[in-house]
Amino acid sequence: MSEEWLGIVSIAILFVAIFVGFPIAFTLVAVALGVGYFALGPIALHLMTLQFFAVMKETSLASVPFFLFMGYLLEQSRLMERLFRGIQQLLAGVRGSLYLAVLITSTVFAAATGIVGSSVTLLGVMAAPSMTRSGYDVRMSAGAITAGGTLGILIPPSVMLIVMGPVIGVPTTDLFAAAVLPGLLLAVLYIAYCLGRSYMNPSLGPPLSKEERASTAEVLKDLTLGVLPVVIVILATLGVILAGIATPTDAGAVGAFVVLLITLISRTLDWQKLKRAVYATLEVSCMILLLVAASNYFGAVFSRLGSANMIAEGLLTLSLSADLMVLLILGVIFILAWPLEWVPIVLIVVPILLPLVQKLGIDLLWFSMLIAVCLQTAWLSPPVALSAYFLKGVVPSWKLSDIYAGMMQFMVLQLVGLLILFMIPPIATWLPTVLRN
Repeated sequence: MSEEWLGIVSIAILFVAIFVGFPIAFTLVAVALGVGYFALGPIALHLMTLQFFAVMKETSLASVPFFLFMGYLLEQSRLMERLFRGIQQLLAGVRGSLYLAVLITSTVFAAATGIVGSSVTLLGVMAAPSMTRSGYDVRMSAGAITAGGTLGILIPPSVMLIVMGPVIGVPTTDLFAAAVLPGLLLAVLYIAYCLGRSYMNPSLGPPLSKEERASTAEVLKDLTLGVLPVVIVILATLGVILAGIATPTDAGAVGAFVVLLITLISRTLDWQKLKRAVYATLEVSCMILLLVAASNYFGAVFSRLGSANMIAEGLLTLSLSADLMVLLILGVIFILAWPLEWVPIVLIVVPILLPLVQKLGIDLLWFSMLIAVCLQTAWLSPPVALSAYFLKGVVPSWKLSDIYAGMMQFMVLQLVGLLILFMIPPIATWLPTVLRN
């Protein structure tokens, strides 16, 4: 068997092991080491040392624990709850006001934290009781909560984009700038859909009753205490990154310090909450960084065997145009996103397809955003749609089948957004170009 086909076999072994349930990081190392030593000899060991040290020296990845810590601190601070309550009361007289409150709150918080799970959980805890009490449609409610919560995977500072930057070879600052408009595009599509359906069928999202509405003073207080801290956090992180003042790592450190100060000043943080935030940050950061190092090692062995070039040359023989090839790649990733999370796709599948994209001369920034939007479906597509299980855990009265049905509606909206981005590349490329100039 040639070295190229040995690499293909290693991919097959890897995916079988992942589907069986073996831990991804250790499986990557084991398969790469076994196949690499068989084909390359002791050089496989040297490749492991080189790739693991290369990840340890990648400064942009140091921002991962900072942004995760920000997110977990914000989760403990209850600022999201104040913001949601203020927007909910501000829009109390509008049909579908609770849908809008969920989506606006999740969009704002997505720009302040790069995590998804806690956003879906918090939105479920805050919004589900009000939605049930007000007679809102369960499926649309579940769809709005899960879709809004997943915006954190795309809207910067996104942990996925931080990980994707070194993989594709695009600066993280450019990825952050490129993701702003696609993220807002999806949020607008969600809001327009909920608003339109609520006005077409008022029973789906009736306005809040007068008994549930708060006074103007209370609304202003909740909005001020909810919006102001989040705006400060966004300016301290995303603002300084897009302005070119600081790198993502520096901005992450500043943002983590600002969020810590805000939670201390607002007296919403105690020792137990701080410990939970630190432990959660440590656990998820170690998982992500180990996955990055392991996938880099697997990718190095795979490339050394020549398998990536063989795949690229094989696809080039199809004689498809660049646009059709991008659609084919997105189709493959969309299908893989149903059973897999974004981590193995970004770290394993994308590097395999990257030589093909480069040979076709496809804009890497635009391609990165297409991949990012496509991968957001991993959180909304059964059977491994983690958002559904997060929501079911905090709202056990909602049937899982209804949650899935609601998520599928919003996944269709995501595909519409993906198609718009495909047809109009400047949505992704315009802002980075402006900021660079």
